[in-house]
Amino acid sequence: MLSYDAIRQAAAAVGFDLCGLAPCRHLAESERRFRAWLTAGYHSSLGYLERNTGKRFDPSQLVERARTAVVCAVGYKNAIGEGYPAGHRTKIASYACNRDYHLTIKEMLRELFTRIRADAPSVEGRCFVDSAPLCEKQLAVEAGLGWIGRQSLLITPAFGSYVLLGELLLTDEADRYDTPFAGSRCGNCRICLDSCPTGAILEERMIDTRRCIACHTIEREPDTRIGLDGWIFGCDACQQRCPYNRRAPLHRHPAFDPRFDPRTMNAEAWLELDEAAFAERFGDTPLTRSGLQRIRQNIQREEEAER
Repeated sequence: MLSYDAIRQAAAAVGFDLCGLAPCRHLAESERRFRAWLTAGYHSSLGYLERNTGKRFDPSQLVERARTAVVCAVGYKNAIGEGYPAGHRTKIASYACNRDYHLTIKEMLRELFTRIRADAPSVEGRCFVDSAPLCEKQLAVEAGLGWIGRQSLLITPAFGSYVLLGELLLTDEADRYDTPFAGSRCGNCRICLDSCPTGAILEERMIDTRRCIACHTIEREPDTRIGLDGWIFGCDACQQRCPYNRRAPLHRHPAFDPRFDPRTMNAEAWLELDEAAFAERFGDTPLTRSGLQRIRQNIQREEEAER
């Protein structure tokens, strides 16, 4: 049997700010909401979300005999997340200014798994970082880390929504589990809805990706054309205004120190880059997901909209 206390201590030792444990079970209500979201067409061009829906809400379908979900979070807030100067037209989401979190968190999870197996050699499992069909935000709620805010993101009491998640699905049971986070602490606040430049945040904690700037700047672009409000990769508009984020501490883990400051770069600086310079400066950041050509297109689209 897995030791709850030992796992939490190990998670802190490898650099996670939060860690909770939840029993693996079918998240039926989350699956119902997700299927309704798909039926409404709010996923637009993100067709891959239609695949593996059953696995997404039942961890045992991803890892055979999975009994325990270890959900970890690390705060990544940096000064860029506080906002940009008025009129800045080449904004980058703050998470993308760091080394790609998939790499960093996967390394942290592997180290955590090694420590867990030192105490429980027979346990098996897998690491997940936002790249498999796993309902990680609801698992984080199940593990007591926070609640799903109106902007559909996980909000934690201490670190707001500026957190990145990673999970271990393990085949052994733990000696105890966390109590799921009950309710929401958003109260009557609607700042995130009101601050979305394109109205992409819907009621019932849903996002319409047809109007989501992050989707339009990174993912396969929906048919609908929207203004980008100066964002050329991702969007932090709702997060920058959230009261929990405004009082959240800056990140503690040095791996999440920004590699560059987009506040010092204008359109000319981005457009002057060639592929070699882009790879040298940003090759280990999430910007490679869209690539230089897409970033150029986003800048040109913004310039055309201003004419």
